[in-house]
Amino acid sequence: MSQLNRRMFLTSAAVAGAALTVDTTAASEPIANRTKPKFKLSLAAYSYRNLLQGNDAQLTLADFIDDCAKMQLDGTELTSYYFPEPTTPEYLRELKQQAFQQGLSISGTAIRNNFGLPPGEARTKDLEHVKRWIEYAEILGAPVIRIFAGHHQKGISEADSHRLMVDGMQEVCDYAGQHGVHLALENHGGPTATAAGLLKLVHDVKSPWFGINLDTGNFHSEDIYAELEQVAPYALNVQVKVTVSGPDKKKQPADFSRIASILTKANYRGFVVLEYEEKEDPRKESAKYIQQLRKAFG
Repeated sequence: MSQLNRRMFLTSAAVAGAALTVDTTAASEPIANRTKPKFKLSLAAYSYRNLLQGNDAQLTLADFIDDCAKMQLDGTELTSYYFPEPTTPEYLRELKQQAFQQGLSISGTAIRNNFGLPPGEARTKDLEHVKRWIEYAEILGAPVIRIFAGHHQKGISEADSHRLMVDGMQEVCDYAGQHGVHLALENHGGPTATAAGLLKLVHDVKSPWFGINLDTGNFHSEDIYAELEQVAPYALNVQVKVTVSGPDKKKQPADFSRIASILTKANYRGFVVLEYEEKEDPRKESAKYIQQLRKAFG
């Protein structure tokens, strides 16, 4: 047994021993008990990234929540990147209260992470980061966190990289279940760049607290909508981009009506979150595209 495989075995054994009280027998399968589709609209704070980040940020997350209320949304997605450091429980409760008083649900949050890291200090720190945000999500009342699989690391085989990612997701899913928070894996390049690659990871994580964050702009095959249809039954959260692009990476407008049809067929019940990534003013453009989504998903 290689040193890497031995470390992975020991790590997995430790996780299994620590999670005896959590039901991990249920594999991540299509959500079968959805009998009729229901769509709620939200906006990702990532859409306002140029307004929320940096020392000269023009807006705060509190301002973003107010904008979501002005757009008559059902929810607000509070991306982790724009929270102050340190993030305190008091600050989280303030945002939770503000959202509630504005008639909004906190539809979810989103983090950066890399489960492809090998055993060691960097991986431990990354896993702790995910667990910390699970605790934050519980305080916020956010039902789901968007996560990434991570990246293949130099010198690690593809098979070992896959096991590292699965082991990492299994560990944090077990922890998430203890806090009543779902984790949703996004199709975000690398091993999740295709529907097949995404589902390979999803099927190997055994947790009822795990599923997919379906990003409509992150498949780049010859048939983007067919790939969206493959993974839609596993979706816990949906982020809609205003454009799509195939293998040539040339942008074209997303077909909101077709996306709505795919999600209707999958009996998706949950938030449809606009994630605006184009160059125009996000405050004006987000409001405009929310109206288009409202018409397509109405």
